[in-house]
Amino acid sequence: MRTAFITDIHANREALEAVLDDIDTEGVDRIVCLGDIVGYGPDPVAAVDIVAGLADRGAIIIKGNHDHAVDAGWHSMSENAARAMKWTAARLGPAEKTFLADLPLGHREGDALFVHASAHNPESWPYVLEAHDAAQSFAATDARLIFSGHTHVPALFHTLIGTLATGKMLTFRPVADKPVPLSGIRRYHAVIGAVGQPRDRDSRACWGLWDDGAGELTWRRVPYDVEATVAKVQAAGLPDRLWMRLLTGD
Repeated sequence: MRTAFITDIHANREALEAVLDDIDTEGVDRIVCLGDIVGYGPDPVAAVDIVAGLADRGAIIIKGNHDHAVDAGWHSMSENAARAMKWTAARLGPAEKTFLADLPLGHREGDALFVHASAHNPESWPYVLEAHDAAQSFAATDARLIFSGHTHVPALFHTLIGTLATGKMLTFRPVADKPVPLSGIRRYHAVIGAVGQPRDRDSRACWGLWDDGAGELTWRRVPYDVEATVAKVQAAGLPDRLWMRLLTGD
């Protein structure tokens, strides 16, 4: 089974379409979206409609905190995020809002768990940025493999299992387009970088390719028309910080 992971699209239509074009070249068996379809970006309706179309064709879609905020409110968000959410909610129609509201917080398949943030209190949207964050995620589930988004920074956390377990958590920063072998004697929490708003100093869109048969995970990077998205963010009157970070990837 070859699975494409997309996450943190954040209403960036140009990045999403570029990633989907790249996915088409890889002959994947399915797509899993790990949430945050909207927020920050200028094309929320298009993003939701495209992802809903993927769902109609069998894709697994998980709810992110920005998707949740469309219905639940954005009072706990940062000023820029809240401004963007208010703008976003005003543009989504009933169909898009219902689609986002009905999304699940997670999906389990065998020894793999798909979530937006963490297996630990997923409804609170904790960030998995360090080894101790991954340890909390592992403690909340018996899944051997956890796939998430939320941080916008690609990362892989892993530890030994069974009689070999030492409790030591290792952190790996993946290199773009270099397959990483996933050993059967280790647990992994893989954080897939963002499609629509990367924050690892690489402005290219990111998605993950998991080849279960080969036991490999690859973080793919895809260039897209950043300038077109920037122009849309500016035209929408969204905060300047939101288009600036698209150019720098931070």
